This record gives sequence, structure tokens and C-alpha cells, in this order.
Amino acid sequence: MVQLPETFRLRMQQLLGESFASFIRSYEQVQTHGLRVNTLKLNIDSFLQLVPYALKPIPWTKEGFYYQEEDRPGKHPYHAAGLYYIQEPSAMAVTEVLDPQPGEKILDLSAAPGGKATHIATKLNHQGLLIANEIHPTRVKALVENLERFGIKNAVVTNESPVRLAKVFPEFFDRVLVDAPCSGEGMFRKNPEAINEWSLENIQYCASRQKEILNEAQKMLKPGGILVYSTCTFAPEENEGTIAAFLERYHEFEIEAIPKELAYLFDQGHPEWVNGKQYPSISQTIRLWPHQIKGEGHYIAKLRKKESTTIAKMKPMKLKVNEEAVKFYQSFAKDTLIKKPMGSFHSFGNHLYLVPKGLPDVKGIKIERLGFHLGELKKNRFEPSHALAMGLSTKEAKQTIDLDFDQAQKYLKGESFFIDSPFKGWILITLSGFPLGWGKIVNGQLKNHFPKGLRWKK
Repeated sequence: MVQLPETFRLRMQQLLGESFASFIRSYEQVQTHGLRVNTLKLNIDSFLQLVPYALKPIPWTKEGFYYQEEDRPGKHPYHAAGLYYIQEPSAMAVTEVLDPQPGEKILDLSAAPGGKATHIATKLNHQGLLIANEIHPTRVKALVENLERFGIKNAVVTNESPVRLAKVFPEFFDRVLVDAPCSGEGMFRKNPEAINEWSLENIQYCASRQKEILNEAQKMLKPGGILVYSTCTFAPEENEGTIAAFLERYHEFEIEAIPKELAYLFDQGHPEWVNGKQYPSISQTIRLWPHQIKGEGHYIAKLRKKESTTIAKMKPMKLKVNEEAVKFYQSFAKDTLIKKPMGSFHSFGNHLYLVPKGLPDVKGIKIERLGFHLGELKKNRFEPSHALAMGLSTKEAKQTIDLDFDQAQKYLKGESFFIDSPFKGWILITLSGFPLGWGKIVNGQLKNHFPKGLRWKK
């Protein structure tokens, strides 16, 4: 059983009363495990017919399924093919509350490692714009990798503070997700290391930081837009308390009821825990408890911005194009692709991107990925990116080789091997018809171009 801090236990006993005993018993149970289908690549029925796991539906997410720990889906080549994302089940409820619609502009303000960002992108279905931001440089790399593995083409990855982003995107987004840094109480069962970092002082620090983040996030939301605030903690100071303080400061916001088909699955927010009597609507926020559902602890609030507070002035994106890179890309595409991805070119040095529509001028902020990375110009040749491979289907590539599982595992380990194929040059490597990356056929040998940083251990 997880060893909980005594101060934490006393706090939770005071909050939960009679249900405290069942709450504590939940820590004697093993954590649940979930995965979410990438509907950009295949539909749910096809996925269930394909994968070898014993899956059970997660009630609040039609793309979500519980899996058994022994299945280890993260070690399967289908994971490398981006057919699913391994995500804690309760966390899937956040994007369901956000409810992104195709064509909208969405900001995920604290996006790493990418669980909610990839979920948002599947809802957008390649239409609209996703800005996935992560302030920590060491975490942003995983965010990029997860978005690329999912084959997402309309995402821009930034590595910035909320303050700097707010200056570039005033009242720009239809929906903003603030999955706030928190004290992590809801993850004690999943991540016991979080227990060692817990303290009452850290709760107060997190609550203060959350208010600062929300102060900037609200500036980036259009009038009529939706802001979703979520944490993975139980602490009222970081949940109902943060929302009450936000409503006190920003009268142009109001809490919006979460749809009944979702809300009835969970507990409601508790304004009485933070002396929030002046905001009874906080009861329309939701809490996910590990003793009531199969999942860890979460809190989710949905707010709507009623009116404008900013004079939005934004310049359109100025595209810079390396014409030589475009020329070599076009030659590569003519030889390799049946259908070319469409969009506006932009270059960072010798790297070539397709930029999502509707992007304003992002000069002055740190960009990790500016849309769909096509590849790089290298010594009078174009080398396609791994992102391009993952964003294609077999119908869009002239040359494909579908590997068996043994070959796929060798490929993912970076090995080269002989293969019977009439093809020459760049070839899209697939498993069960889904891309894994690029290869080249040279004298009957498959030369491996799977990125070194992603390779499985031999």
C-alpha cells in the first residue's frame, strides 16, 4: 500500500468525511492503465480488430480503453506506428470537457508530454490550428515526438512562458486548455515519487502559480471562447479555490455547465470547501476520485468568456522560403509521393515546413516545430523527415514495404537487413499498412532511416 503523509490523510479525512475510508482503500488497489486510439490513422472498430489486447471501454472517452498491465502496449510496434497513445484514464476526460471542434484555433498551454495535445488534434481532424506549448526545454522534445508519431500536421510547438505567448496571441483562440502544474495528489498511486515532494507549502506555491498562469491564459481567449482548467490534485486551494479567485478577478468569465452525459459520471465541485458561497456555480465543475471511478484524481472546470477585454492586434505570418529546399523537395515528392501534402511553405534554414492556415506572426517566441516538418536540404539532396513519413498513408506513397512483426522490431532497433523488393531509393516502411518511417533499398538491402533518438534498445 502507498504510504501517505499523515498531514495529507488528516486533510482528506476532514474533506471526505464518511467516504474517507473508501478513498483510503483505493490506495490498496493497483492503478488502472489506459490507451487512446489515434482516429487520425484508423477508426475504433478497425483498431479493435487489429490489436491483440484485452480491452475494456473507458466510459467518458469513446476512443479510450483500459488495458491489462501485462499487455505492455508501449513495447509493441503499433505504438511506434502511432496507432494509440498510452494515457492515464482520468486525464482523457479533460479533452472531452474542452470539446474541440474541427477548424478551431486551440491552445494547450502546458502540453508536454502530449497526452491532451494529441487528443485535441484527433478532435480537430487536421482542420484548424493547435498551438502546443511547453515552457520546460527538456520536456518539449517528448511533446514534439508524440505529435509527430500521431501524424499531426496542423500543430505548432512552442517553448515559451505564458506571459510571452499572451503578447503574440491576444484574444486569438477559440479554446484554451490550462492543465496546470499542481501538487500532484491525484497521482500518488501512479507516481509514489510525488509523495516525497508533497507539502502544505507546495500546495500554496502551486495555487499562487496557477493564478499567475490563468491571468495570462485568459488574455488569449476570444470573446465567447472556452477556457478549461484542470489539475491532477485533490487540494481545494488549487481547484475550487483557484477558480473562485479567478471569477473574483475576471467578471467577464462565467462557469459553464459540463454536459450531463459527462458530469453524471463524476463528483461535483465543492464551493463550500473554499468559502466560495458567492460562487455556487463552482458546483458545476467536476472532481474525479479514485474510489469512485477506475482512474486517478482530477479536477476540471469549464469557463466561458462573455466579453472582450483586449484590443487584438496581430500581424499575419511572414513566410520565408528557401527556394532551393523547395525545388529539391518537389523533385523528391515527384519521385516518391502519389499525393503531396498541401499548404504554405516556410523554411528554418534548410528545414522545410508546411505552416497551418491562420497562424499570426510568431516572431520573437521560441518555436520547436512550425507545423508539418517535411524534411531538410542536405548537399543538393532532400532528406524527408520522420514526421512526413508518419503523416502519410500508404495511398500517398509510390513505394511501400509492409514488414512482418520480426522485421518491424529489427527496423525499430535501427537494423538494416536484406529484403526481396523491386524498389530503389526512398521507400515508406509500414506495419499492417501503417507507417513506421523511411528506408532506402540499396542492392537488395533495406537501409534504415528510423531516427536514432527513437530507436528501441537492442
